Amino acid sequence: MPAPVALTGRLVVLEPLAPHHAQGLAEASAGDSCHSFTPRPRGVRAARFYIAAALEQQETGTVLPFAVIRRTDNRIVGSTRFLAMDYWQGPLTWPPAPRGPLGDHHTAAPDAAEIGGTWLCPDARGTGVNTEAKLLMLGHAFDIWQVRRISMRADARNARSRTAIERLGAVSEGIRRAHSRGLDGQIRDTAFYSILREDWPTVQEGIERRLTRTIKTATSSRATWSSSPNAAAATVGSVLRHPHLSG
Repeated sequence: MPAPVALTGRLVVLEPLAPHHAQGLAEASAGDSCHSFTPRPRGVRAARFYIAAALEQQETGTVLPFAVIRRTDNRIVGSTRFLAMDYWQGPLTWPPAPRGPLGDHHTAAPDAAEIGGTWLCPDARGTGVNTEAKLLMLGHAFDIWQVRRISMRADARNARSRTAIERLGAVSEGIRRAHSRGLDGQIRDTAFYSILREDWPTVQEGIERRLTRTIKTATSSRATWSSSPNAAAATVGSVLRHPHLSG
């Protein structure tokens, strides 16, 4: 299975999820009154169980979880992961070979994977944090693992997540009706998306262009506000929270 790896960008660091992240995850999820479509831990005890479950799945070679750390204040602001990692072993024959890293394939890279399980604290949303996290993960998947496909999905009711996925350049594959049970207990429809290897150069260019524009705009705004009494407290992260900026 792929080895855990830290991914570093201009705004965020994605660290392999570990037990010492429990306190930070609990703080990131505290006080968020918005309905969540993605599981998140509430409290330190729940965060420990959340991490333990993720690491147990990681041992199967199908999940690779991260803590999302904002670089401006070195604070954990959420979590994300690779999941449903699929290994296309052996020749393309029928019936297909078993899925998963078997035998001596413990360091094998997946041929396809999904990016999901993403949640962020309120003050990290719409700041460019999610955009860069996705850029780092997509770059690792396509450029290092050489995957053929990355999938993403969202509850069909989750307009914010669906918009974010579409802005990345992912292609809609439609909505699977009555696909699963949502966190609110309702039967949910699920919107599916994908990015293929041949899509990646164009998708990468678009994401990098958006992210650079966001950071430049935020830096310019911070310089404009530098004469204010509270300038010392201003950071790229706080500037980016203004609603007129893309994230």
